[in-house]
Amino acid sequence: MTKKLYLAPTAFALFLVVPIYWMAVLSLKSGGEIAGEFAPFPLSPTLENFHLIFSDQAWYLGYVNAAIYALLNVAIAIAVAVPAAYAFSRYRFPGDRALFFVFLLFRMMAPAILLVPFVQIFSEFKLIDTHIAVAVAHCFFNVPIAVWILEGFVSSIPREIDESARIDGYGLVRYFRAILLPQIAPGIAVTAFFCFMFSWVETLLANGLTTVQAKPINGILSRAGSVLAADMPLLAAASIVGLVPGVLIILFMKDYLARGFSMGRVS
Repeated sequence: MTKKLYLAPTAFALFLVVPIYWMAVLSLKSGGEIAGEFAPFPLSPTLENFHLIFSDQAWYLGYVNAAIYALLNVAIAIAVAVPAAYAFSRYRFPGDRALFFVFLLFRMMAPAILLVPFVQIFSEFKLIDTHIAVAVAHCFFNVPIAVWILEGFVSSIPREIDESARIDGYGLVRYFRAILLPQIAPGIAVTAFFCFMFSWVETLLANGLTTVQAKPINGILSRAGSVLAADMPLLAAASIVGLVPGVLIILFMKDYLARGFSMGRVS
């Protein structure tokens, strides 16, 4: 019975790995090899597709642009969400619980609904084709979930710690820096992970708010996919490179992420 139970997660893991494996195989093939007979592995592996991506400014700047606005989004979202989460956790005011859950409604909205308003607003402020425009637009979706997650972590800290810090003469800023932030560091890591990954994979707003200078890799892939449909190895290689940031985040933050997912709001 126990062995049968292990088969389900193993089969599911294999189901998830197969598309990634095939994408990796395609990235190492040439166009001519793809047009030939089917093979489950590259017969003549080549890194030419990856070389093109890292040598062509039109390609590698897409990753740079996406990383810039994703990191900006993480910084803004966490800077706004930490004090907001503290306020929801420690203070009571009329409609606080209703407002807290209304925030989640913003996260449930489809980005397509807000594309036209965002384009008009950022056009008025001359921010189209800038990283900050995409970062701020993504905050509309990331800040609510960041507040929701971090409120759970702040609430897990006993109020007695706040009172002790106040007696010891800690101001609010010093309390945040010296006590609160270290205590909720796993929650901040989890929040940063969700915010970064949303910004990294979101396509509609990032593509609609940029034209040339800040165009992300998702927009480049969409454009290339329409005109380079036959060049599947190049698109596969670009997609493999796009997986790297998420993998690196998980590797370097795995301890914080493990603690964070077992605590607070995401438990």
